[in-house]
Amino acid sequence: MKKKIALFTTGWGAEILIQFITGMMGELENDDVDIFMFLCYATFLDTPARKAGEMNIFNLPDLNDFDGAVIFGSGLDYQDRIDEIISRCKEAGIPVIMQGNKKEGLSFIGSDNYQAVKDLCAHVREEHGSRTFAYFAGTKDSHDSELRLNAVRDYMKENNCEDDLVEVFYTNWENAEVTRHITEKVTNGEELPDVIICANDGLAMTACIALNDNGYDVPKDILVTGFDYIDSGKIFDPSTASVDQCFDDMGKAAVKIWKKLLSGPEQEFVEMVPCKFIPGESCGCYEFRNSDKLRRRMAREAFSLRGKTTYFNRKLDKIDSTILSCLTYLDLKNNLSNLLSENHIYEGDSFHMLMEPNFGLSIYDSNIKMNTNRYSRHMEVLYSIENGREFKEETFESKELIPGYTEDGMNHLYVFLPLHEGEYAYGYLVFKDCLEELNNHFLQTYYNRMGLALEKFRYALTLEHINKRLLDLMGRDPLTNVNNRMAYEDKEKHLQAEINTEPDLKFALAMFDVNSLKLINDSEGHEAGDEYLLRSCHLICQVFKHSPVYRLGGDEFVAVLSGEDYGNRDALIKSLNDMMSPYSDTLPLPPDYVSIACGVAVFDRDTDITVADVIKRADEAMYKDKAEKKRNA
Repeated sequence: MKKKIALFTTGWGAEILIQFITGMMGELENDDVDIFMFLCYATFLDTPARKAGEMNIFNLPDLNDFDGAVIFGSGLDYQDRIDEIISRCKEAGIPVIMQGNKKEGLSFIGSDNYQAVKDLCAHVREEHGSRTFAYFAGTKDSHDSELRLNAVRDYMKENNCEDDLVEVFYTNWENAEVTRHITEKVTNGEELPDVIICANDGLAMTACIALNDNGYDVPKDILVTGFDYIDSGKIFDPSTASVDQCFDDMGKAAVKIWKKLLSGPEQEFVEMVPCKFIPGESCGCYEFRNSDKLRRRMAREAFSLRGKTTYFNRKLDKIDSTILSCLTYLDLKNNLSNLLSENHIYEGDSFHMLMEPNFGLSIYDSNIKMNTNRYSRHMEVLYSIENGREFKEETFESKELIPGYTEDGMNHLYVFLPLHEGEYAYGYLVFKDCLEELNNHFLQTYYNRMGLALEKFRYALTLEHINKRLLDLMGRDPLTNVNNRMAYEDKEKHLQAEINTEPDLKFALAMFDVNSLKLINDSEGHEAGDEYLLRSCHLICQVFKHSPVYRLGGDEFVAVLSGEDYGNRDALIKSLNDMMSPYSDTLPLPPDYVSIACGVAVFDRDTDITVADVIKRADEAMYKDKAEKKRNA
């Protein structure tokens, strides 16, 4: 039976993550194992709600169904979430391996950051004469970042120059913080150090840009170094002096430890992979690597990437327009499923979009809540294809994770991404064997755009539904629950538009006036008068059951007759008169007394220009009927 490893991380360090996964898959080449990666893009600047929605994807898997778990700590730096995952792994009884973030009692795979950073410090001090240092750190609880900081401090201490570390600045891994901090220092006239050592290459490249924008040349005026030795840092100008952590070797080591944990009694393994400092142009070294050759190759590939990006963006635009043009949730399911069935080049022949069952229901009822910190037991299958075979069932048990999943003879990587709004879960996406898409940020862009489109769709439909409800309430008479004068005025506009455009239009207006209402109000009170109005309205609606009835105010009602009621109008008026009480203005009145004056006017295209012309004749006929009923009493 095929084994499964769960991998938990974020996608911000895509290049080093890909190296790690490549190492894992290479070491698993002769084994029957799939990797299930639960991935998000949470940041420290996110609101707590958004962070919870992103990292909810970590709650999706039932770890009892897995044979082990790896936490890629170089990408996941949220200690509370790491502790939750570890706790669930222990409950499931599966081995868990930490990378980059050591936890007591757990097997750990890391890199020898410490010695490599000391080598970096020695290089910039001894080869380039740097005397003052600044360290741009990640977060205070990042094991890797703090280890690198300790290496800088220990180097200074060993060389009796501890005061030369003039600044430690915590960026929280946010590039924007680097730009803000450098700009602020330059604006305030503060002296810059000789070298800025950054906790990763992204921070280093951002520092170079910020320094250049503020009139400083790297490396002429100031040196900058990074960490991780990622591809974008290699082709950056100046190419980033960095430390290669050999993440592919770490991936291989993680699998070797996992195999040991499977085969032997519970124990703890720790392995440190050697790192290597690689000088670059940002520290003033030009002879260590041919950056220009790499830049030329990347420039040539940029043309092909531009074409792919153009078509990819068109696909995203098509998804946006498809989702936002839908008028109902059923439209969304059908139209988006059809779009993906017709063209899933970018998604591939294994792609899944699973939706929370309450996503659609909550659009039409604000009291229906969506899940937070978990996923529903059964998900709606909006679209699902596995190895080119579409999954046709409408629902799917989320515990199984992937509709149509089968164990074939090859090892695969499945990537799970959350769809959400704030903390509320919309569903999740699954991609297969997608390292290139992870590297070029296709996955990040795709799930972000899909999530935003779904959020706009939901808000639009929710707002439309609320507006309809409000309009319905605004158009209802609170006593009788039939349409009110406002609703009639809207109907009159609609009728007038039809008069203006429909040559064969047929309709009639029936005006009603409830007799003796003032008499009942004055003698028995307004509650009795309200009950009388309700009986009268009920009778009108009972007779003209195919026509909308409106209360214009007080004791006046109007019905718009068309279709069957229009054709039977004379018979219906007779039926109304037969069912009501004889007119009386003498007390006491019978308890079921109902007397209504009625007049009907048929639209005549030869004489009627406006609806008001018809209502005037109906009103005149109604008053004529009222006078006749009084005479015959």
